[in-house]
Amino acid sequence: MQYLPALAKRGVKVEVAPFFDDRYLERLYSGRATGISVAHALVRRVSQLRSTQDYDVIWLEKEALPWLPWIIERALFGGKVPIVTDYDDAIFHRYDQHRNGVVRAALGKKIDKIMAASALVVAGNAYLAARAEAAGARAVRVVPTVVDYGRYAGEGRTLSAERPKIGWIGTPGTWASYMEPLRDCFLRAAESGNAELLAVGAGNGWATHPRLAIAEWSEATEVDRIRSMDIGIMPLDDTPWSRGKCGYKLIQYMACGVPVVASPVGVNSQIVRHGINGFLASSECEWEHYLTRLLSDSTLRERMGEAGRIMVAKEFSLDAQVTKIADALEAARR
Repeated sequence: MQYLPALAKRGVKVEVAPFFDDRYLERLYSGRATGISVAHALVRRVSQLRSTQDYDVIWLEKEALPWLPWIIERALFGGKVPIVTDYDDAIFHRYDQHRNGVVRAALGKKIDKIMAASALVVAGNAYLAARAEAAGARAVRVVPTVVDYGRYAGEGRTLSAERPKIGWIGTPGTWASYMEPLRDCFLRAAESGNAELLAVGAGNGWATHPRLAIAEWSEATEVDRIRSMDIGIMPLDDTPWSRGKCGYKLIQYMACGVPVVASPVGVNSQIVRHGINGFLASSECEWEHYLTRLLSDSTLRERMGEAGRIMVAKEFSLDAQVTKIADALEAARR
């Protein structure tokens, strides 16, 4: 979506057909039942797929019909219009590593079949690209996840005059998976550095702590929340799913000039240049050490934050990558 204005300037007209609408998201985040919204989404998507013959290229994010076999998608697409598929996480592991054997048998190779049928696969990192190549994709291009740099950079950050903030942004699910196991470590670092742990989007129901502040996520406040952080963190476990992540949180932090500490998993090890724009931490001891070091040295935080900001502008911004996307769409059309 964020590429659309830049593509329009290059004469590329894109019509967006999302699977879910705003009502689904409202029901999801409010905890209400989403079954009816999903049913409506499926009906709407089938109608959308029947009209794809009117376009030069189909730009598909991951898959057209989640949890349904590729044979159905293939029949609806018709096979006449080239497809460019875009992957920014290891969605194939949702199926091929599912705990239910029936799901693995029916859908385990679904994403591979989509990749093989695509004129071009755009992958957000080398792990995803390797999967596409193994699946027999005709062409694969690696284009990293990007941000609209101008939206994040702004005119300066508003930092707390009292307590520095160790910040994290995500969802209740990612908090449970990645933050809870290291929660005590982060809070110890916050205690020793007279800091606060700010968790944006973690949700409710977690144990309270004087040093822990939980804030709701919204698109309208997301950038301001990040800009209020002194350090941004991105812990991950070393699993196939995590190796497919594209480091979006790190890129968001860095675009705001926030130094980072992250787990050395997957693309994190490429985005974080250890000791330059942040630190890579492999253990609780290292997490606590690097967080404490940054909390105690505002000059180091400023220097690393600036290094990250410059890197994002050069490598992980819309302006830096839009030509690759435009070229990819044009190549698929030929």
